[in-house]
Amino acid sequence: MLRQPRTIAGPQWSNRMPASRSRTERWRECLQQIYERGGGIEFSVARTLEFEPQLEGGPTSTRIAPDLMWRVRVTGLSESEMLVERPNAMGTPVNIEDGVELIAVISVGQNRWMFHTHKLGPADGPSAFGPSAPGLRLAMPSRVERCHRRDFLRISTAELHLPRVECWPLLDPTSVAAAETANRIKILDLEKTAPQLRLGGDEPPALLPDVGPPFTAHLLNIGGGGVGLLFSKAEASAAERARLLWMRLHLMPHVPAPLAVTARLAHKHLDSEQNLLAGAAFEFAWNQPHREFVVSQIARFAERSQFRAKAA
Repeated sequence: MLRQPRTIAGPQWSNRMPASRSRTERWRECLQQIYERGGGIEFSVARTLEFEPQLEGGPTSTRIAPDLMWRVRVTGLSESEMLVERPNAMGTPVNIEDGVELIAVISVGQNRWMFHTHKLGPADGPSAFGPSAPGLRLAMPSRVERCHRRDFLRISTAELHLPRVECWPLLDPTSVAAAETANRIKILDLEKTAPQLRLGGDEPPALLPDVGPPFTAHLLNIGGGGVGLLFSKAEASAAERARLLWMRLHLMPHVPAPLAVTARLAHKHLDSEQNLLAGAAFEFAWNQPHREFVVSQIARFAERSQFRAKAA
Protein backbone atom coordinates (compact mmCIF):
# COMPACT_ATOMS: atom_id res chain seq x y z
CA MET A 1 0.00 0.00 0.00
CA LEU A 2 1.36 3.41 -0.91
CA ARG A 3 2.26 5.38 2.14
CA GLN A 4 1.04 8.94 2.52
CA PRO A 5 3.81 11.22 1.24
CA ARG A 6 5.31 13.61 3.74
CA THR A 7 6.33 17.11 2.83
CA ILE A 8 9.95 18.11 2.82
CA ALA A 9 11.16 20.55 5.40
CA GLY A 10 13.42 23.10 3.82
CA PRO A 11 16.93 23.55 5.27
CA GLN A 12 18.00 26.64 7.11
CA TRP A 13 19.84 29.13 4.94
CA SER A 14 22.66 31.44 5.90
CA ASN A 15 22.33 35.06 4.89
CA ARG A 16 26.02 34.94 3.94
CA MET A 17 25.56 32.26 1.30
CA PRO A 18 26.44 33.55 -2.21
CA ALA A 19 23.34 34.29 -4.28
CA SER A 20 24.12 31.79 -7.07
CA ARG A 21 24.82 28.98 -4.62
CA SER A 22 21.75 29.86 -2.56
CA ARG A 23 19.47 29.55 -5.58
CA THR A 24 20.95 26.13 -6.38
CA GLU A 25 20.84 24.76 -2.84
CA ARG A 26 17.25 25.89 -2.26
CA TRP A 27 15.72 23.72 -4.98
CA ARG A 28 13.91 21.58 -2.37
CA GLU A 29 12.25 24.66 -0.96
CA CYS A 30 11.16 25.69 -4.47
CA LEU A 31 9.84 22.19 -5.16
CA GLN A 32 7.85 22.32 -1.92
CA GLN A 33 6.32 25.64 -2.99
CA ILE A 34 5.41 24.19 -6.39
CA TYR A 35 3.65 21.29 -4.67
CA GLU A 36 1.76 23.49 -2.21
CA ARG A 37 0.54 25.77 -5.00
CA GLY A 38 -0.64 22.91 -7.21
CA GLY A 39 2.10 23.53 -9.77
CA GLY A 40 4.04 21.12 -11.90
CA ILE A 41 7.39 20.01 -13.23
CA GLU A 42 8.47 18.86 -16.68
CA PHE A 43 10.25 15.68 -17.64
CA SER A 44 11.52 13.88 -20.72
CA VAL A 45 12.81 10.37 -21.39
CA ALA A 46 16.62 10.44 -21.17
CA ARG A 47 18.27 10.97 -24.54
CA THR A 48 19.62 8.17 -26.72
CA LEU A 49 21.19 8.26 -30.17
CA GLU A 50 19.22 7.00 -33.16
CA PHE A 51 21.12 4.91 -35.72
CA GLU A 52 19.39 4.18 -39.02
CA PRO A 53 20.89 2.57 -42.15
CA GLN A 54 21.08 4.62 -45.32
CA LEU A 55 20.07 3.44 -48.78
CA GLU A 56 21.65 0.35 -50.34
CA GLY A 57 23.67 -0.73 -47.35
CA GLY A 58 25.58 2.52 -46.92
CA PRO A 59 27.18 3.56 -43.61
CA THR A 60 24.92 4.16 -40.65
CA SER A 61 23.84 7.71 -39.93
CA THR A 62 23.20 9.19 -36.51
CA ARG A 63 19.85 10.88 -36.02
CA ILE A 64 19.07 12.33 -32.63
CA ALA A 65 15.39 12.42 -31.77
CA PRO A 66 14.17 15.60 -30.08
CA ASP A 67 13.16 15.58 -26.43
CA LEU A 68 9.41 15.71 -25.90
CA MET A 69 8.78 17.27 -22.50
CA TRP A 70 5.70 16.42 -20.48
CA ARG A 71 4.31 18.92 -17.98
CA VAL A 72 2.74 17.17 -14.97
CA ARG A 73 1.32 18.33 -11.64
CA VAL A 74 3.20 17.47 -8.45
CA THR A 75 0.76 15.63 -6.16
CA GLY A 76 3.01 14.54 -3.28
CA LEU A 77 6.53 14.70 -1.87
CA SER A 78 8.62 12.66 0.53
CA GLU A 79 12.34 12.44 1.32
CA SER A 80 12.84 9.75 -1.33
CA GLU A 81 9.95 10.14 -3.79
CA MET A 82 8.07 12.65 -5.87
CA LEU A 83 4.49 11.87 -6.89
CA VAL A 84 3.27 13.40 -10.14
CA GLU A 85 0.27 13.04 -12.39
CA ARG A 86 0.47 10.67 -15.30
CA PRO A 87 1.30 12.54 -18.53
CA ASN A 88 -1.41 12.75 -21.13
CA ALA A 89 -2.00 14.05 -24.63
CA MET A 90 -5.34 15.84 -24.95
CA GLY A 91 -6.85 13.78 -22.14
CA THR A 92 -5.44 10.44 -23.34
CA PRO A 93 -2.98 8.95 -20.79
CA VAL A 94 0.55 8.22 -22.00
CA ASN A 95 2.28 5.20 -20.52
CA ILE A 96 5.71 5.54 -18.88
CA GLU A 97 7.36 2.19 -18.12
CA ASP A 98 8.74 1.43 -14.66
CA GLY A 99 12.49 2.01 -14.40
CA VAL A 100 12.74 4.32 -17.42
CA GLU A 101 15.43 6.97 -16.93
CA LEU A 102 14.12 10.53 -17.07
CA ILE A 103 15.46 14.07 -17.09
CA ALA A 104 13.28 16.46 -15.10
CA VAL A 105 13.07 20.25 -14.94
CA ILE A 106 11.96 22.48 -12.08
CA SER A 107 11.07 26.03 -13.16
CA VAL A 108 10.40 28.97 -10.87
CA GLY A 109 10.20 32.28 -12.69
CA GLN A 110 13.38 32.65 -14.75
CA ASN A 111 15.23 30.01 -12.69
CA ARG A 112 15.44 26.40 -13.87
CA TRP A 113 17.01 23.32 -12.34
CA MET A 114 17.53 19.97 -14.07
CA PHE A 115 18.17 16.55 -12.59
CA HIS A 116 18.20 12.85 -13.43
CA THR A 117 15.50 10.57 -12.04
CA HIS A 118 13.55 7.44 -12.98
CA LYS A 119 10.09 6.05 -12.57
CA LEU A 120 9.82 3.86 -9.46
CA GLY A 121 6.28 2.68 -10.10
CA PRO A 122 2.65 3.81 -10.16
CA ALA A 123 1.09 6.14 -7.61
CA ASP A 124 -2.44 4.96 -6.81
CA GLY A 125 -5.17 6.55 -4.76
CA PRO A 126 -6.24 10.15 -4.16
CA SER A 127 -3.71 12.94 -4.00
CA ALA A 128 -3.66 15.95 -1.71
CA PHE A 129 -5.71 17.72 -4.40
CA GLY A 130 -8.55 15.15 -4.41
CA PRO A 131 -9.31 12.03 -6.44
CA SER A 132 -7.24 11.66 -9.57
CA ALA A 133 -6.12 9.08 -12.11
CA PRO A 134 -3.13 6.90 -11.15
CA GLY A 135 0.09 8.87 -11.30
CA LEU A 136 3.83 8.17 -11.21
CA ARG A 137 6.32 7.74 -8.39
CA LEU A 138 9.64 9.33 -9.34
CA ALA A 139 12.90 8.99 -7.44
CA MET A 140 13.82 12.15 -5.56
CA PRO A 141 17.26 13.36 -6.68
CA SER A 142 20.10 13.88 -4.24
CA ARG A 143 21.18 17.00 -6.12
CA VAL A 144 20.12 19.19 -8.99
CA GLU A 145 21.99 21.56 -11.29
CA ARG A 146 20.91 25.06 -12.16
CA CYS A 147 20.58 25.97 -15.84
CA HIS A 148 22.08 29.16 -17.20
CA ARG A 149 19.61 31.48 -18.85
CA ARG A 150 21.23 31.26 -22.28
CA ASP A 151 21.39 27.44 -22.09
CA PHE A 152 18.17 27.07 -20.18
CA LEU A 153 17.80 23.31 -20.80
CA ARG A 154 21.43 22.25 -20.43
CA ILE A 155 23.58 21.13 -17.52
CA SER A 156 26.93 19.34 -17.26
CA THR A 157 25.36 15.86 -17.46
CA ALA A 158 22.37 16.40 -19.76
CA GLU A 159 21.02 18.58 -22.53
CA LEU A 160 17.49 18.72 -23.87
CA HIS A 161 16.69 19.53 -27.50
CA LEU A 162 13.16 20.79 -28.06
CA PRO A 163 11.24 19.69 -31.17
CA ARG A 164 11.21 22.25 -33.95
CA VAL A 165 7.82 23.55 -35.00
CA GLU A 166 6.99 25.16 -38.34
CA CYS A 167 4.14 27.66 -37.94
CA TRP A 168 1.81 29.48 -40.30
CA PRO A 169 -0.93 31.96 -39.25
CA LEU A 170 -4.15 30.27 -40.32
CA LEU A 171 -6.34 32.54 -42.47
CA ASP A 172 -9.19 30.15 -43.29
CA PRO A 173 -9.75 27.36 -40.71
CA THR A 174 -12.06 25.45 -43.04
CA SER A 175 -9.09 24.81 -45.36
CA VAL A 176 -7.16 22.61 -42.88
CA ALA A 177 -9.01 19.33 -43.46
CA ALA A 178 -7.46 18.54 -46.86
CA ALA A 179 -3.92 19.49 -45.72
CA GLU A 180 -4.15 17.46 -42.49
CA THR A 181 -5.59 14.48 -44.37
CA ALA A 182 -2.66 14.60 -46.82
CA ASN A 183 -0.27 14.72 -43.87
CA ARG A 184 -1.92 11.70 -42.25
CA ILE A 185 -1.73 9.67 -45.47
CA LYS A 186 1.96 10.50 -45.89
CA ILE A 187 2.90 9.48 -42.35
CA LEU A 188 0.91 6.25 -42.52
CA ASP A 189 2.58 5.39 -45.84
CA LEU A 190 6.02 6.03 -44.38
CA GLU A 191 5.25 3.87 -41.34
CA LYS A 192 4.74 0.93 -43.70
CA THR A 193 8.01 1.60 -45.52
CA ALA A 194 11.39 0.10 -44.56
CA PRO A 195 13.48 2.50 -42.41
CA GLN A 196 16.10 2.91 -45.14
CA LEU A 197 13.46 4.36 -47.47
CA ARG A 198 12.35 7.10 -45.11
CA LEU A 199 13.60 10.16 -46.93
CA GLY A 200 10.64 12.52 -46.59
CA GLY A 201 11.34 14.05 -43.19
CA ASP A 202 12.22 17.68 -43.89
CA GLU A 203 10.69 18.56 -47.25
CA PRO A 204 7.90 21.18 -47.52
CA PRO A 205 4.33 20.01 -46.96
CA ALA A 206 2.61 18.52 -49.98
CA LEU A 207 -0.47 20.66 -49.34
CA LEU A 208 -0.94 23.85 -47.33
CA PRO A 209 -4.21 25.31 -46.06
CA ASP A 210 -4.97 29.01 -46.53
CA VAL A 211 -2.15 30.52 -44.44
CA GLY A 212 0.08 33.57 -44.10
CA PRO A 213 3.91 33.82 -44.05
CA PRO A 214 5.68 31.08 -42.04
CA PHE A 215 7.76 31.40 -38.87
CA THR A 216 9.27 28.91 -36.44
CA ALA A 217 9.00 27.90 -32.79
CA HIS A 218 10.00 25.06 -30.47
CA LEU A 219 7.65 22.74 -28.61
CA LEU A 220 8.38 23.54 -24.98
CA ASN A 221 6.08 20.97 -23.36
CA ILE A 222 2.85 19.00 -23.58
CA GLY A 223 0.39 19.12 -20.69
CA GLY A 224 -3.15 18.06 -19.98
CA GLY A 225 -4.53 21.39 -21.16
CA GLY A 226 -2.47 21.87 -24.29
CA VAL A 227 1.09 22.64 -25.35
CA GLY A 228 3.72 25.25 -24.59
CA LEU A 229 5.52 26.96 -27.47
CA LEU A 230 8.74 28.95 -27.39
CA PHE A 231 9.25 31.66 -30.03
CA SER A 232 12.64 33.33 -30.35
CA LYS A 233 12.98 37.09 -30.13
CA ALA A 234 13.18 37.26 -33.93
CA GLU A 235 9.89 35.38 -34.35
CA ALA A 236 8.01 36.93 -31.41
CA SER A 237 6.31 39.74 -33.32
CA ALA A 238 4.85 37.36 -35.92
CA ALA A 239 3.56 35.05 -33.19
CA GLU A 240 2.06 37.95 -31.25
CA ARG A 241 -0.22 38.78 -34.19
CA ALA A 242 -1.41 35.19 -34.69
CA ARG A 243 -4.47 33.63 -33.09
CA LEU A 244 -4.80 30.36 -34.96
CA LEU A 245 -1.77 28.43 -36.22
CA TRP A 246 -1.28 25.56 -38.61
CA MET A 247 1.82 23.78 -37.38
CA ARG A 248 4.16 20.94 -38.30
CA LEU A 249 5.85 19.25 -35.32
CA HIS A 250 9.24 17.71 -36.09
CA LEU A 251 9.31 14.47 -34.10
CA MET A 252 11.51 12.46 -36.45
CA PRO A 253 12.67 9.72 -36.50
CA HIS A 254 10.04 8.31 -34.09
CA VAL A 255 7.35 9.89 -36.26
CA PRO A 256 8.65 9.56 -39.85
CA ALA A 257 7.50 13.00 -41.11
CA PRO A 258 6.46 16.30 -39.50
CA LEU A 259 3.07 16.01 -37.79
CA ALA A 260 0.56 18.65 -38.94
CA VAL A 261 -2.00 20.04 -36.51
CA THR A 262 -4.04 23.20 -35.93
CA ALA A 263 -3.62 25.11 -32.66
CA ARG A 264 -5.31 28.06 -30.97
CA LEU A 265 -2.94 30.42 -29.12
CA ALA A 266 -4.02 31.49 -25.65
CA HIS A 267 -1.82 33.23 -23.08
CA LYS A 268 1.47 34.80 -24.18
CA HIS A 269 4.27 36.54 -22.33
CA LEU A 270 7.85 37.65 -22.95
CA ASP A 271 10.76 36.33 -20.89
CA SER A 272 13.84 38.31 -19.84
CA GLU A 273 15.53 37.55 -23.17
CA GLN A 274 12.47 38.87 -25.11
CA ASN A 275 11.54 35.37 -26.27
CA LEU A 276 7.80 34.74 -26.42
CA LEU A 277 6.31 31.91 -24.36
CA ALA A 278 2.82 30.90 -25.44
CA GLY A 279 0.24 28.38 -24.37
CA ALA A 280 -1.80 26.74 -27.11
CA ALA A 281 -4.51 24.14 -27.45
CA PHE A 282 -4.79 21.77 -30.38
CA GLU A 283 -7.95 22.55 -32.34
CA PHE A 284 -9.91 19.88 -34.23
CA ALA A 285 -13.22 21.67 -34.78
CA TRP A 286 -12.65 21.69 -38.55
CA ASN A 287 -11.27 18.14 -38.82
CA GLN A 288 -12.43 15.94 -35.93
CA PRO A 289 -11.01 12.64 -37.29
CA HIS A 290 -7.51 14.13 -37.13
CA ARG A 291 -7.57 14.20 -33.32
CA GLU A 292 -7.22 10.44 -32.85
CA PHE A 293 -4.37 10.36 -35.36
CA VAL A 294 -2.42 13.13 -33.60
CA VAL A 295 -2.85 11.43 -30.21
CA SER A 296 -1.67 8.10 -31.66
CA GLN A 297 1.47 9.69 -33.13
CA ILE A 298 2.37 11.43 -29.87
CA ALA A 299 1.89 8.12 -28.05
CA ARG A 300 4.07 6.47 -30.72
CA PHE A 301 6.83 8.98 -29.98
CA ALA A 302 6.61 8.25 -26.24
CA GLU A 303 6.69 4.48 -26.76
CA ARG A 304 9.60 4.49 -29.20
CA SER A 305 11.70 6.87 -27.10
CA GLN A 306 11.30 4.54 -24.10
CA PHE A 307 12.14 1.49 -26.21
CA ARG A 308 15.39 3.16 -27.31
CA ALA A 309 16.17 4.17 -23.74
CA LYS A 310 15.77 0.60 -22.43
CA ALA A 311 17.76 -0.85 -25.33
CA ALA A 312 20.69 1.56 -24.86
